[in-house]
Amino acid sequence: MPLFRHENRQRSERSKRIYALFEIVYTCVDFLAAAAFLVGSFLFFSEDTQTAATWLFVVGSACFALKPTLRLVREIKLYSIGDEDDLAKRLQD
Repeated sequence: MPLFRHENRQRSERSKRIYALFEIVYTCVDFLAAAAFLVGSFLFFSEDTQTAATWLFVVGSACFALKPTLRLVREIKLYSIGDEDDLAKRLQD
């Protein structure tokens, strides 16, 4: 079964738990990115805090880069669970 298919998420209780866990982590990364950019934006108004603001923008950018990485890792994990389930079914037959 290909990656990024809805069926992969619903295949078993284990896949549902993994999907939910990754969604929670993904949402936390979203909030962290938003907070970093928001605080960085306010800090950028003062010359004294522009270096800190720049670092917060870098952190926010890293969070945005992490998001597609999390999705790909999640999908590969869900895909591999499907292979294990298929193998177990074949062994039972």
